[in-house]
Amino acid sequence: MMILRCVAIDDEPLALQLIQTYVARFPGLELVQVFEDALSGVEYLKQNSVDLLFVDVNMPDITGVELVRSLVTRPMVIFTTAYRNYAFESYELQAIDYLLKPIDYSRFAAAVERAIDFHKYKNATQEAINDESIYVYAEYKMIKILLRDIAYIESMGDYLKIYLAGSEKPILTLMTMKKVLEKLPETQFARIHRSFIVALGKIKSIHNRKVNLNNAELPIGDAYSSFINQQKGNVG
Repeated sequence: MMILRCVAIDDEPLALQLIQTYVARFPGLELVQVFEDALSGVEYLKQNSVDLLFVDVNMPDITGVELVRSLVTRPMVIFTTAYRNYAFESYELQAIDYLLKPIDYSRFAAAVERAIDFHKYKNATQEAINDESIYVYAEYKMIKILLRDIAYIESMGDYLKIYLAGSEKPILTLMTMKKVLEKLPETQFARIHRSFIVALGKIKSIHNRKVNLNNAELPIGDAYSSFINQQKGNVG
């Protein structure tokens, strides 16, 4: 069984005790150290390798955000805090999740399951990754997207909108087109415009330099006109 080595840092003893209680319910987690003193926690993390860090945001000596930024090698991070106003920092640092105190066990469990899943994803072979899913950071947490659900992706400057089949609301994530293309298998996705990537399996037709999907019509850019010839005979 895969075991994730964990550390918890919080200046509130009761908060640490709650995390210890919750972690004990997961056989796949090993809580190797807990710290009430953030600076001691930093020193430990700089000298020891761990997989997952639970860290309070608002601490007296150094904030959890500053602590994570100081680490050269960062484990997966789950922030815990009583304050919502640090959500953007957790987004910037791509934390696995952001838990508001008092932490409900079901919410804690969902965050841990996300960390376990992401750890498996990071350690899978590239072939296995391409056949199944990608991870992106959205809504202040790391989320898993099945490749088969993606209809198309639209670039919005430094952000991407990922449109899923059967869903009207896209997933908004801070990522470039270049970066997401590195995650997507070439056999399943193609860039057709400087602003669009399309899932080949979701194409219904190509006509007048436009790609038609179930609920969208996307332009084919001049630089990607060869896409039309490549797809002849592949779509109806």
